[in-house]
Amino acid sequence: MMTEQTTPSTDARSTEPLDRVLNIAAYRFVTLHDLPSRREQLRALSNELQLKGTILISPEGINLFLAGSEKSIEAFLVALRSDAPFADMMVKQSWTSYQPFKRMLVRLKKEIIAFGVHQVDPRVATSQKLQAKQLKEWLDQGQPVHLLDVRNDYEIKLGTFHAAHSIGVENFRDFPKAVESLPDKWRSEAVVMFCTGGIRCEKAGPYLEQQGFKDVYQLDGGILKYFEDVGGDHYDGECFVFDRRVAVGPDLCESETEQCFACQAPLSLDDQQSKKYVVGESCPYCFESPDEQAWRRRGERQEMLLQVTSPLPGSIPYDNIRPINVPLKFDKHRLLDCLDGVHPHVGRDTWDALCRDGRIRFNGQAVNSDRIVVAGERYENCIPMTTEPDVSSGVQILDEDETLIVVNKPAPLPIHPCGRFNRNTLIYWLNHVYAPQVIRVAHRLDANTSGVMLLTRQRWVASQVQPIFARGEVAKTYLARVSGVPQQNQFAVEAPISREPDAGGFRRIDENGLPARTEFTVLKRLDDGTSLLRVVPKTGRTNQIRLHCWHIGTPIIGDNAYLEGHQFGTRQTLLPSEPPMCLHAWKLGLRHPVTNDDREWVAPPPAWAGETPEK
Repeated sequence: MMTEQTTPSTDARSTEPLDRVLNIAAYRFVTLHDLPSRREQLRALSNELQLKGTILISPEGINLFLAGSEKSIEAFLVALRSDAPFADMMVKQSWTSYQPFKRMLVRLKKEIIAFGVHQVDPRVATSQKLQAKQLKEWLDQGQPVHLLDVRNDYEIKLGTFHAAHSIGVENFRDFPKAVESLPDKWRSEAVVMFCTGGIRCEKAGPYLEQQGFKDVYQLDGGILKYFEDVGGDHYDGECFVFDRRVAVGPDLCESETEQCFACQAPLSLDDQQSKKYVVGESCPYCFESPDEQAWRRRGERQEMLLQVTSPLPGSIPYDNIRPINVPLKFDKHRLLDCLDGVHPHVGRDTWDALCRDGRIRFNGQAVNSDRIVVAGERYENCIPMTTEPDVSSGVQILDEDETLIVVNKPAPLPIHPCGRFNRNTLIYWLNHVYAPQVIRVAHRLDANTSGVMLLTRQRWVASQVQPIFARGEVAKTYLARVSGVPQQNQFAVEAPISREPDAGGFRRIDENGLPARTEFTVLKRLDDGTSLLRVVPKTGRTNQIRLHCWHIGTPIIGDNAYLEGHQFGTRQTLLPSEPPMCLHAWKLGLRHPVTNDDREWVAPPPAWAGETPEK
């Protein structure tokens, strides 16, 4: 909040009340040197006189707000005016029955009023000053003049002069940009600026003149001086002040306006009667319903995701450290046997070569392949200058609360670090967005499958959610576009699926495997010989939908593993540039593990599914 020539806002009414406290406010634009020494002198003087408040000093001058006994304030002013730059310094005075400050601060600043335009220097030139009585006379006579309120929007909300034009800023630093929107005709007509106490106009006026405004005035002493000299004529409402009073009327007496602790908005009596006004928490201007809070949080998370994935973190070369934990069955075995047994797809000769190259490490030190390992030890495979394949980055957060996250996962996108992917994975991204929380998956989707995915934000929640999936208490609905046209509109497949993958990593239909049931409904039979199916898996076997579609001779379009003619392809993650696998987790429903209410989340169908086939 920008500070003017009044007492700064503090929660000070709880301090010990005094019979009569004198408040002063003043500023002076003047060149000052040896600022650290001045600061110590002013700090010592203020503390000696038991004053409280704030003094800002900078190379361009001084801005102060102090409160204390009348005797102490007079002593301070005598000492201050003995310094040549402040010999004739005038102050504004007001009285309170309480000490409005909690402490005494003397601060060094670049500017005593933040503006950020170095070409404007009130020590050199300011606009011509217009006295309050003169302005009233002009307004009484209807003299053509443009009144420009240079205060912040939240101040103007409480009151301003009749027909005044708001500069329209939330912070005084935005003033130069806002000047661009002023009418061009004003440049040759009389403009009278005003603010609370005058200090902002000291910089706003010269800036206007630099921008070609020919006839610029500033209301000397601001609104408060106008109230003091002529009252409230031509002014509507109250004047916001930067102290515990919040606002004063034309009689300079404290009004009943309060200020929101959360957003600093001034609050009228009507505002204070609102149910949305909770002292110290919210007001009608910053109150958010639970839905609004959730919407805002999701927006913040989406922005963070965009930052994490732009560019894709795995596209930037880095040293990839992949952990290798020693299982119990390899306790007291050679390292090479352990590596080959844990990751046989790499190849024994490759593991041996990696050890010789010093890329297999323990506690940061390279080890050879003959080392005897112990169960529980953690080794590292260091892969220098790693770059990962591209993936789809458009993760959409559908919902979140303190326990769960629901996303619409794009495809292709792996979930966990594995194989060629580490940083270009969903979990890597979400752990950065939700840090320090460690995100856990409640169920899995293949890298090439898009759609609704549920994750948990705490370990104990994960322990509650995962059994719900294991017991089949989750309603899952997929969309699949398949090659071929099923004859029946509705049908089910109950082919059992192998317990373990084969040597190539594929699951198979196996009479001795795990029971599996998938229910299908034909939504569209398309002219190109494909069909759009609504798919409901009643069990949760690995690759179940893909296998059952493949088994009945209608494989999923774009599936690079389970091909037409009951052939096998590869299990590689597709690239974003390749045609997608047409399998989408459309809907997910379950009973919330904490709130115990029924929830359903829907991920909009992708382009290959056409228009949403049903509500």
